[in-house]
Amino acid sequence: MNAGPASLDAMVAALKAAGEETRLRILALLGEGDLSVSDLTDILGQSQPRVSRHLKLLVEAGLVERHREGSWAFFRLVDDDRAGLAQGIVAGLSASDPSLSADRDRRAAVRAARAHAAQTYFASRAADWDRLRSLHAPEAAVEQAILDVVGPRPVNALLDLGTGTGRMLALLAPNARRAVGVDASHAMLAVARAQLEKAGLTRVELRQGDILAPPVERNAFDLVVIHQVLHYLDDPAWALREAASLVSPGGRLLVVDFAPHDLEFLRESHAHRRLGFTRDQVAGWLRDGDLDCVTTRELAPPPGKPQQLTVSLWLGQDRRAITDFPLNQPGREVA
Repeated sequence: MNAGPASLDAMVAALKAAGEETRLRILALLGEGDLSVSDLTDILGQSQPRVSRHLKLLVEAGLVERHREGSWAFFRLVDDDRAGLAQGIVAGLSASDPSLSADRDRRAAVRAARAHAAQTYFASRAADWDRLRSLHAPEAAVEQAILDVVGPRPVNALLDLGTGTGRMLALLAPNARRAVGVDASHAMLAVARAQLEKAGLTRVELRQGDILAPPVERNAFDLVVIHQVLHYLDDPAWALREAASLVSPGGRLLVVDFAPHDLEFLRESHAHRRLGFTRDQVAGWLRDGDLDCVTTRELAPPPGKPQQLTVSLWLGQDRRAITDFPLNQPGREVA
């Protein structure tokens, strides 16, 4: 996003806020994605009060914005008409600077440790994963809504990112010529393989891989599904951008996740990173991936169920016409 002209006072405030080593390091880190105070404390090796003070100055100067989710707060570079100023400061930093390189390494280590903890959690719960999903609106209603949103049109190539137990593949693969499921967990893939074989879906491809770098072809799938995955991720916007790059011209991306809620125990007991997403938040991420959000739906839990969650569905449509895409483009052939 381009920056609008800044007043003299605003420019001075921004430059004063940025003109300190730790705050410049924070800006550089936030230039690569959202982080919480806890993340920054671990990466920078500084106390929580000190990091919070630095963030407060950056927010007040209009360089950083704060997004609260329950008792947690995430910080990111501003994404409004001041964005160019913040991004310009970050762009002016040398990527090879030793301090910034060390920060990036520590950030990777923090994320790797968190990913390991999540994988340990998933492995320990793979066998009863579907039962844990009983926290939200009835599964049968959610699945029927998915079928309604996707519609009866045949699917040439289906991709399920974060496939878990393979339930979305079992639901949608019978209408697909080709179906691929990707998950980072060996344990989950073992459960998925058993479930799909039981359903007679023996030709579904299952691959181990990271949703942020899926081991599949780009521009190759006319239906990509991300079902109940985004709330586990540090950077859901990045995941959606990656997913959008896998959609073929005219194809679709279906996102199923939770509406915003305040069930903090899901972070502590079930490895959730995000407490749901607003309708506009996911629709905006789809637009960033050159997809039009053509359908949204919400399924509320039954009355009198305060500990259950509303499930939201978003369907994004690729803006390219098939004729805009070279027929000999790699990845267009279907195995």
